Amino acid sequence: MYRGVAQLAGMTALPQPHSLEEQVETMRAAWDDFDYFFMHHKATDAAGHDGDRAAKVAAIQAVDAVMPAIRDLGPEVLIVSGDHACPTQLGAHSWHPVPTLMWGAGVGRDQVERFGERWCQLGALGTRPTRELMPLALAAAGRLEKYGA
Repeated sequence: MYRGVAQLAGMTALPQPHSLEEQVETMRAAWDDFDYFFMHHKATDAAGHDGDRAAKVAAIQAVDAVMPAIRDLGPEVLIVSGDHACPTQLGAHSWHPVPTLMWGAGVGRDQVERFGERWCQLGALGTRPTRELMPLALAAAGRLEKYGA
């Protein structure tokens, strides 16, 4: 579904990898050909639906493990987030805020040093609609002539 939506939006769907490490290698091979990459890790959502907290923690740790390789690619802005909340306690999508991290030289720093629902609410991004994320990322990457009005 994600690949189909990406293609409908005019994005190029790269070869489908079978692991996070393969996703990073696919990005590395195409790094100079694109301005933007979307990397998806379904395991976090699946574990939430299954109500399996240990599997969700392991899925998040798997993303943590490839983060140094992604940062080594030299992104201007790196965003880590989800498309919706799916807490293991509920085993379903929920209304809860989705933690979002934005990192890069043009992003700046805040006082938050942990990643999770409670901590991200206290950060510079706060709690905001997801539709505001891409303009913020473009501004942080220096890709907008002017941000805002």
